Amino acid sequence: MQSEAAGGAGGAALDADVIIVGAGPAGLMLAGELRLGGAKVIVLERLLQPTGQSRGLGFTARAMEVFDQRGLLPAFGGPNGTLEISPLGHFGGIQFDFTVLEGSHFGARGILQSLTESVLEQWAVGLGADLRRGWEFLEFGEGEGGVTVTAGTADGVRHLRASYLVGCDGGHSAVRKAAGFEFPGTNATRGMYLADVVGCGLRPRFLGERLPGGMIMAAPLREGVDRVIVVENGTPAPDRSESPSFAEIAGAWERITGEDISGGSADWVSWFSDATRQVTEYRRGRVLLAGDAAHVHLPAGGQGLSTGVQDAANLGWKLAAVVTGWAPQELLDTYHGERHPVGKRLLMNTAAQGMIFVGGPEMDPIRAMFTELIDHEEVRRHLSGIVSHVDIRYPYGGPDAHPLVGRRMPHLDLTVAGGTSSTTELLHPAQGVLLDLVGDPALRGVAAPWKSRVVPVAAALADSDSPAAAELTGATAVLIRPDGHVVWASAEGDGLAAALERWFGAPETSA
Repeated sequence: MQSEAAGGAGGAALDADVIIVGAGPAGLMLAGELRLGGAKVIVLERLLQPTGQSRGLGFTARAMEVFDQRGLLPAFGGPNGTLEISPLGHFGGIQFDFTVLEGSHFGARGILQSLTESVLEQWAVGLGADLRRGWEFLEFGEGEGGVTVTAGTADGVRHLRASYLVGCDGGHSAVRKAAGFEFPGTNATRGMYLADVVGCGLRPRFLGERLPGGMIMAAPLREGVDRVIVVENGTPAPDRSESPSFAEIAGAWERITGEDISGGSADWVSWFSDATRQVTEYRRGRVLLAGDAAHVHLPAGGQGLSTGVQDAANLGWKLAAVVTGWAPQELLDTYHGERHPVGKRLLMNTAAQGMIFVGGPEMDPIRAMFTELIDHEEVRRHLSGIVSHVDIRYPYGGPDAHPLVGRRMPHLDLTVAGGTSSTTELLHPAQGVLLDLVGDPALRGVAAPWKSRVVPVAAALADSDSPAAAELTGATAVLIRPDGHVVWASAEGDGLAAALERWFGAPETSA
């Protein structure tokens, strides 16, 4: 165990560069990203072991891309394995085909959140993250030199020092409350049960069934086990911290459907609500938030987990760059600037889906209108982009920038010296990439002063006629951040040095 020091900022030695509170998907993803960037990381988790519960059952297309760019997708059974990739998704329970967007899909189906957490934990710990279970965050103090975190453990109160603290501790985030983040939004108006029930003999209701008494969903997970969601009309959001009982779910199910499932049981039972909130800032000094700690909303299509993973991918390389010394603190401001609008849009789309999905008869005209609108290809393209998150474009580059700037680099198969590769594979080490598609030595000369942060790659497209290759039209070179987003694209070298300095710090040496 590392040495620990109490007290304020100043001369106390650091136990880590970054302390993360929470070992859910966002916290573990962030830990791995920070380690790839060379930062020393401690993750504090109050639970002694994972709960085994899986509130999430998959992730969006964009989250799949994030996992793939770190080489993690095979651990979930893909690519070309057992991973179920669904072309079909829904908006507010109205199903449609997401492949209306070229090369896109809804995302991965049937992936238990417990598996996602297990994969990410093995990855992060394997990279050297220090995961401490049974450590409960209590409070922190911030000084000029860093933060001091106080945690409760089985051996008593302990103190740890770090340069930064990140709260990834969920919708009831203790870090968010301790740091005084504003968390405006709307309170819950209704509660909803969520459970994996056993031996109830339920018929599938994959997209939900609205009945006079409420809405129910049922989806088989394995033989004899079903995932259910139960929304009873007129039931206010419960004021409770403990999980509900199976008897409560069975009672609500019978009142809505007339079916008696009380002879079954539940592997686990939980509840959620339609509360919608987002912090006004993702960073306050040396404290940052990611995932559900920064935004809570009605669950819809695995977007919460997926957004938290993307928050972590956006923040990880930036925070690592700051603590390892090659980027100024101002780089961290781009985390809020890029991810807060994404979170705001997430809250908008999930609130709209909730009104359509679980609203009463008063929403029938809206549901009918949405059903008509989804018959139009342009509407399907728009909604599939929102829900799969593939429509995200960060606001930089200016009006004259190439259309790829701000977007994720699409997956492209490449021919490189010595064999084959892909844009996805080039991102596995979490370094910047300068992709040169015409073999221009002048470009590599411009990038030379950033040689430890940006890898120049001369390559040719394996399929220049693919839809993804069409997105490169007008660009023969692309600068890609470690999180996969394009920050410069051109057929000439103009502006490359400025983009390198903006995103990858001051040059290491003179050209």
